[in-house]
Amino acid sequence: MDDFEDILVNGITFKKASGPKQTDDKVKTKAKKKKYITGAHGSGSAKQKAKYREQRANRKSQHKNK
Repeated sequence: MDDFEDILVNGITFKKASGPKQTDDKVKTKAKKKKYITGAHGSGSAKQKAKYREQRANRKSQHKNK
């Protein structure tokens, strides 16, 4: 039998879904690392992004009213 006939006769079987994913507390992306966020690692684009993040954080609309 070729593959097509085998599928027609036996059908397609799928594997069970794996269990729930384990959550790690590890930081997996550069964007979440402190040095990258603050622009401390020397990349020009990271420094520029850090500058924009700081400007956004200092906006009046970002502060809670007390």
